[in-house]
Amino acid sequence: MSDIKIGRLTLGVCATNCYFVYHEGQSKVIFFDPADQGEHIYNALKQKNFEVDTILLTHGHFDHIWGCSRLRQLSGAKVFALDAEEDVLMSSDLNASEMAGRACTVKANDFYKDGDELDILGFKIKVLATPGHTKGSCCYYFEDDGILISGDTLFEESIGRTDLPTGSISELKRSLKEKLDPLPDETVVYPGHGASTTIGHEREYNPFWV
Repeated sequence: MSDIKIGRLTLGVCATNCYFVYHEGQSKVIFFDPADQGEHIYNALKQKNFEVDTILLTHGHFDHIWGCSRLRQLSGAKVFALDAEEDVLMSSDLNASEMAGRACTVKANDFYKDGDELDILGFKIKVLATPGHTKGSCCYYFEDDGILISGDTLFEESIGRTDLPTGSISELKRSLKEKLDPLPDETVVYPGHGASTTIGHEREYNPFWV
């Protein structure tokens, strides 16, 4: 295991988990899913001498992007997502922000493809396309560190809803089987909502695991 550290802010009407990952003793962080209050996120991290280097999105729903534009503006960080999620990010109907009462869109600086292997701040991160919650949902796998940032693909003993635009229960179950089931039991899962878990626990107790 490396010197990886993971912080968490839980924000917004949906109590979304926003994670920031960094090396012990370093100031630059990778920030995942700025759920809301981008200025609050920026100030909270700045008070602890953290600097947002990169923003990664697991998907484009409103409760994961409402704080994105402001955090990018203040920090100068670039925003990345899976290529299949571009339409969702750019449509207040598809990302459900219009329905939630505060229309919002985000134009990512660039997009990743399934299987891309990233090197950010010295972390090796693999992009796993896991469609189902949205068509462009993805997880970020830190193989060397045994960590998965799962967004709303996987929760503790549950999965993300599939009744919003571009969602599909069959696609989500397929994503679990093809992309997450091969991961080691000890992989720690950090989901978009709720408590952390492990792949081994979900393999045994998650009723949606197939």
